[in-house]
Amino acid sequence: MSLSIKNQFLQANFTAKGAELTNLISLDSGNEYIWQGDPKIWNRHAPVLFPIVGRLKNDQYRYQGKTYHMTQHGFARDRTFQVVAHQSDAISFQLKDDQKTWQNYPFAFELTVTYQLLDNDLEVTYFVHNPAQKPLYFSIGGHPGFNIPLTTDNKFEDYYISYEPKKTRVQIPLVGAYNDAAHKTLAPTDTDLDLSHELFHADALIYELNQVNTFTLKNDQNQHSVSVTVPNAPYTGIWSPYPKAGNFVCIEPWWGIADNVAASGDFTQKMGINHLAPGADFTGSFTITAHQRRAF
Repeated sequence: MSLSIKNQFLQANFTAKGAELTNLISLDSGNEYIWQGDPKIWNRHAPVLFPIVGRLKNDQYRYQGKTYHMTQHGFARDRTFQVVAHQSDAISFQLKDDQKTWQNYPFAFELTVTYQLLDNDLEVTYFVHNPAQKPLYFSIGGHPGFNIPLTTDNKFEDYYISYEPKKTRVQIPLVGAYNDAAHKTLAPTDTDLDLSHELFHADALIYELNQVNTFTLKNDQNQHSVSVTVPNAPYTGIWSPYPKAGNFVCIEPWWGIADNVAASGDFTQKMGINHLAPGADFTGSFTITAHQRRAF
């Protein structure tokens, strides 16, 4: 079965492993917007981060007196999802808890990831349901990597990130793999951010968000660009590998964040953790827009 969806503007391809978007192709220009992976640099495309975002201190956490081990970004990106709905322009994947997840994550959950094409947009929705009679604690996030440059007539350094709205945003620094929110700063994102590989020498740029935000990768030499619109995520990370120079940039909507440098290890107190009561639901979403004309 082909895990593809298509409309008159775009085709998107997926793999059941991780419910991962592997291609987003313009049917007009032939442009491939998604990084195609390179094991020497970064061998993923657009992984789903669940049930943590980022890294835990010492790759472990405590819950109800027991210590559990979990590596960066959680296990969902490496698990096989079931396809639960598939139409010409939309597809939904689902992952549920099982004996394997219980070893490192003692919670029942139902995670559904839906992708839908609408004109030049790919809408991504995360739906988490708590089927248990006890609370569910989790984080979730997207990690799509975008080819930069998008065309052969320019280079990585020709691109910049344009922010909407034009305003100053709170930026959270990293100390190693952990967030240092006690030393957050105001980042001047009321102006465009010129891209360079050196920009990511301290890892990701992390912004706190409190309204709808759009981040656009664009250049001044042609009309091809790509945007990520984030309606309700509290954080967004922007990342490209350093010192390995990959020709891609990730724009990552997060409902969660890496452990704080002062984290106690108590999972219920983790910074940015989401809490679902028994029977409750969570929905998070973002939209990828493939521009074939200049985005202003």
